[in-house]
Amino acid sequence: MYDVIVVGARISGASTAMLLSKAGHRVLLLDRAVFPGGKAAATNLVHPPGILRLKKWGLLDELTATGCPPIREYGLQSGPARLMAELPSVEGVNEAYSPERSRLDQILLDAAVKAGAELRTGVSLRSLLTDEHGTVTGVRGETEDRTPVIEHARLVVGADGSNSTVARLVDAEKYDAHPVLNKSHWSYWEGLPHDGRVRTYRHAHKHAFTWPTHDGLTIVGVALPVADFKARSDEDRDRTVISAFEEVDPARAELLRQTKRADRWMTGSVPNFLRRSDGPGWALVGDAGYTRDPITAAGITDALRSAELLSEAVDAGLTGRRPLPEALASYGRQRDALVSGHYRYTRDHATIANHSREEIAFIRAMTRSPTHGRDMVGMFATMIHPSQFYSAANIHALLDHLEPGAGPGWKLRMVRWLVRGAPRHVPPAPRVADRLIAKNLGPMGTYLA
Repeated sequence: MYDVIVVGARISGASTAMLLSKAGHRVLLLDRAVFPGGKAAATNLVHPPGILRLKKWGLLDELTATGCPPIREYGLQSGPARLMAELPSVEGVNEAYSPERSRLDQILLDAAVKAGAELRTGVSLRSLLTDEHGTVTGVRGETEDRTPVIEHARLVVGADGSNSTVARLVDAEKYDAHPVLNKSHWSYWEGLPHDGRVRTYRHAHKHAFTWPTHDGLTIVGVALPVADFKARSDEDRDRTVISAFEEVDPARAELLRQTKRADRWMTGSVPNFLRRSDGPGWALVGDAGYTRDPITAAGITDALRSAELLSEAVDAGLTGRRPLPEALASYGRQRDALVSGHYRYTRDHATIANHSREEIAFIRAMTRSPTHGRDMVGMFATMIHPSQFYSAANIHALLDHLEPGAGPGWKLRMVRWLVRGAPRHVPPAPRVADRLIAKNLGPMGTYLA
């Protein structure tokens, strides 16, 4: 009899198993893959909140020992607006890393086993055991040679990805669900200079991206609306990606031509949804409970944070500090509070809509305000909540950094006057300004509505 059975031994599953084992619980960690193997397609980026968890867990030195370079600046270019800013700090951590996924998986898996988790690979989950009340009490699976596996536990955790078998077996309902909004091509390039920066570009309904990763390589890719995703061969993908850079950063496009792709093209797209994260005898963590478009490259960071949240709740329930159902329900609320704002931000970002004139004017203003520029990239990196960044007070402060003269356009000049120059006896002026901003700031303007 185990305290917890974790199904899925990659980022979220290995982290959950490690943390619960460290807390003294008996944990069985299952995965249908036989490691090393089953390479995951990912853009690898781990934002500072994820790096903070690795540091707290004593694993950051192992990651940096792989030679993966730190990334300290993120940028966005849209039309004439070119923003590049240093990441804000979270508890002393202000760098991201983009490690090879298999190495990060192995670091976390080794840490789980070292902490005391029992690992069994090559085991596929077939069904869940339940008692007469419908409470999950264990798992039924089988090995590759069809040997039955039956184990019992006080809790079964699904950490088995967005197509989670655990979620399907407990019929965990989805909510706030949205379809695939774009598709991406990405690969590894060798020979590009490393300067510790994430570069993203928005132009003509294309989202190009690039950043340094492991072994001297650089991730290069582009996300396109589903209807525009038509490349059928590697040569087509080469042309599609390089042309996307040519339109916004000719110098980088020329560097891509002068160097070479070092790996196959990978293709990715995911739907967007949240799932009910807990029930009698079960819980979901990582992509099994919540999946958002990869355009903000937050999947690994979210997996690490949700593993920490779940582990704290499960420990409280198993040790009797709180009833386990109550602790799991609290985890679900905390998870939603943590991710819902960035889920909405990512979903809007993933439509790859071109920025309006007013949005570009605001991005240019962020280049003139170090605080706003830092917080903007911090929002992309899941460090600053969108409602905080797009609050009325923060946007009013940003108005002071708009370009002088006619550059921002008449709408924003009027907004600036309403906020800063209207007579004090006109109290509705700021509210009128906020409505104008919300109407012209694209999807994220709804935070001001």
